[in-house]
Amino acid sequence: MTANIIDGKAIAQQTRLALKHRLEHRRKENLITPGLAVILVGEDPASQIYVHNKRDACRETGINSFAYDLPQHTTELELLNLVYSLNADQKVHGILIQLPLPPSINTGHILESIDPKKDVDGFHPTNLGLLAQGRPFLRPCTPYGVMRLLDYEKIQLKGLNAVIVGTSNIVGKPMALELLNAGCTITLCHSATRDLQHPIQQADILVSAIGKAGVIQSIWIKPGAIVIDIGITRTPSGKLHGDIEFSTAKEIAGYITPVPGGVGPMTVAMLLENTLFAAENNPS
Repeated sequence: MTANIIDGKAIAQQTRLALKHRLEHRRKENLITPGLAVILVGEDPASQIYVHNKRDACRETGINSFAYDLPQHTTELELLNLVYSLNADQKVHGILIQLPLPPSINTGHILESIDPKKDVDGFHPTNLGLLAQGRPFLRPCTPYGVMRLLDYEKIQLKGLNAVIVGTSNIVGKPMALELLNAGCTITLCHSATRDLQHPIQQADILVSAIGKAGVIQSIWIKPGAIVIDIGITRTPSGKLHGDIEFSTAKEIAGYITPVPGGVGPMTVAMLLENTLFAAENNPS
């Protein structure tokens, strides 16, 4: 068996092109252009790359991008004041705080200070709570992107056993909620899970979001399973790896996402989609 490769890069590009057309139509109708404020604190090289890519995606799609690059010594109060001002800014429909923040800043305080209607990352407790209730508003971008990939491939999810490895508030937990809302039976695994192999062998859908290469062995995968690899590890040479060895897993799985080129591009596409959704549902 050779798996169907889910080409996240191509699907994300189609999504972004469709968004561009919707935004062009909005301009013709004299509707307001969505605006996304992206805040970067410090000079972390990886964060700078991520922010640059997000701002480029905005320009390509036609979303107004507002850049706020703050020094490493920015205080929590200064950052809070900026967020409050953006909450009140009618040109801004989405606010994104690039993580991680410096240790001197309480990340939870900052994320909770964002107006939930402008929380395009979907990290605010209000948006996570709505997702848990099965009535999502702004959805966390990476899990949302996974659901779009599964929908694109016309995979019927209802009744399937889904195993999620990793329980972060950003990916693992909301991923479980998304699949639960789609009718899956959910198993969440983490660092204290005993005998990780056993639940993985039962998984019709396996989602790994650990960020540790080789944490899951390909031989554990159920033949024909849908394998979504979200974890990313960069070797000293700069090469990217997922949590699962792609070359062996693709010979067992029914569907699989590559790393890179799988879920990653969809995260940015869903950020843009959330920004447009926020503008449509909270117009200035």
